[in-house]
Amino acid sequence: MQTRGWEAMREMCARLLVERTGEDVEAWKRRIEQKRIEDENELRRWLDERGVTGYAQSLLIWERFGYPDFIAATGEELIEAQYSDRPHLRPVYDAIVRAAAGLGEVVVQARKTYVSLLTPRRTFARVQAATKNRVDLGLRLKGYEPGGRLQPSRIHESMQLQISLTSPEEVDAEVLSWLQKAYEQNS
Repeated sequence: MQTRGWEAMREMCARLLVERTGEDVEAWKRRIEQKRIEDENELRRWLDERGVTGYAQSLLIWERFGYPDFIAATGEELIEAQYSDRPHLRPVYDAIVRAAAGLGEVVVQARKTYVSLLTPRRTFARVQAATKNRVDLGLRLKGYEPGGRLQPSRIHESMQLQISLTSPEEVDAEVLSWLQKAYEQNS
């Protein structure tokens, strides 16, 4: 399974910009240059006034003031960095991704501090090295309550529930079942 880095995110941001405004990145860069905006906060306010928010706004900020290092990193480089100070947890991450690969069409999207698992429709799980000794698997599940290993999520508001894991052996039949349910609900 291929792991995408931030370049795919940049492409998505550019697509959103065109969908929301009808103008591409180059057109917006020309407009920004003509306004001679030299301050990031000023540019954010100006873009907000024009309805350019979220990812599309971030892209234009990066285009104007420079990209953070993590944008240029490959997916594997981002994941290596996440586990560089906790290599004993990398096998937990690997076990989760192997399990997800068996569910169907899954895209692994690496970010700076976490990894999203996506169906063709949307994100169904997030994997995050939460502490030096724990990986949290956030699940986008509706209709289930916390109980047993399934706990309220601290990862993201879209991931209502999570399972905390400390070893690859804990990626067992129960975890696979919850992962499968999240995949199916979001496919």
